[in-house]
Amino acid sequence: MTALGFLYPGHSAEDDYPRIEQLLGSDIRLPLVHTDIGEDAHRVDALLEMGSAERLAAGVEELRLSGAEAVVWACTSGSFVYGWQGAHDQIRTLARTAGLPASSTSFGFAHAVREIGAGRVAIGATYPDDVAALFAAFLKDAGLEVVAVRGSGIITAAEVATWGPDEVLALAREADHPDADTVLLPDTALHTASHIPALEKALSKPVLTANQVTVWEALRLAGRRVNAPALGTLFTKEPIVQV
Repeated sequence: MTALGFLYPGHSAEDDYPRIEQLLGSDIRLPLVHTDIGEDAHRVDALLEMGSAERLAAGVEELRLSGAEAVVWACTSGSFVYGWQGAHDQIRTLARTAGLPASSTSFGFAHAVREIGAGRVAIGATYPDDVAALFAAFLKDAGLEVVAVRGSGIITAAEVATWGPDEVLALAREADHPDADTVLLPDTALHTASHIPALEKALSKPVLTANQVTVWEALRLAGRRVNAPALGTLFTKEPIVQV
């Protein structure tokens, strides 16, 4: 049994995690601890506070008690908002606090893009344009080429959580670009776990979504590979553990 721990901000699309656990169909558990988000706002000052070391540390002991072998800060905007170096500092502090390998969704995206052999990405963000631009800058610092950025101007995670498959597909279509190898949907407040194959079929290319990437990053930290085609191209790359 492998247990992978997640610190998830507030309550939005956390039900993606039991869904992903079901789709993995393996000896993998995904315990999740909710962190206090403070103000629910896709605004730089609020996001910096949301991702503070104190807020993340508050959930660490519960994850340790769950037997987690690694921990991922399951928030994209609350990590990339710190910038490339600041996001590294954030997960180093989290790793020291937890005594476990640690990462964040933002680094999960950077690693996952390379895992699928992509280099040029298009971003379909729920965030306002200024916050979406910070994600693009983070990815550029990771050595990726961002060919298109589409912001949606949504301020709260609570509103994002109300989106269904039609809205998610519309966002992915609007974000796509002919030069993009993959489309990224970076908000962990967005329900996507049940929709990834349909998104990839509609766009005829890999689609990476926040909660999918977050779980994959935790598996990477734990040295596990799982073949789960229902979770998209990212979960069909060799080498795999066949379940």
